[in-house]
Amino acid sequence: MIAGIPEPVAGASDPPPAGVWNIANALTMLRIVLVPAFVWLLFLDGTGWRLAAFAVFAAASVTDKIDGDIARARGLVTDFGKIADPIADKALTGAALVSLSVMGELWWWVTAAIMVREIGITVMRFVVIRHGVIPASKGGKLKTMLQVIAIGFYILPGPLDYVRWVTMGAALVVTVVTGVDYVVQAWRMRRRPEASDR
Repeated sequence: MIAGIPEPVAGASDPPPAGVWNIANALTMLRIVLVPAFVWLLFLDGTGWRLAAFAVFAAASVTDKIDGDIARARGLVTDFGKIADPIADKALTGAALVSLSVMGELWWWVTAAIMVREIGITVMRFVVIRHGVIPASKGGKLKTMLQVIAIGFYILPGPLDYVRWVTMGAALVVTVVTGVDYVVQAWRMRRRPEASDR
């Protein structure tokens, strides 16, 4: 210690942990609030309403990237955000997939396959949460992006069948592959405490 100058306290310069109520999490919640508005617009007849539904869906989807960028840049990453963000994604894409199938524009088996994976992984996250939080992986982000693009093509009016099928097929493959990867991560996370006790 230099005379008159106190020694720095360990951890004193560390930023305080981010609170749950922040701009990143607020954008995540906004995405959830936009879901019923999007569904309502999607079921209205007319090209104008269809384009309006696409605009709301696109705006809600963009908040996914914005809230993630803000959280990382400002140190606002929270456990709540890690859980709420994928739930918001699933609420938006799930509502879109089910609505399109109800309208007869998307095969039910595609919607079922994606929804079983999404709901299953979400439940699994909560089951293993006492062992740790499984954040969204790069593969998970790619999966979400492909789903959003494919759904966007299905929402847009016009002769886009080939583009719709190709993008949805790619989204379905990545959805299944990343689902298996999350299951492997969860299994390893559950095994870790047992291994440390030996």
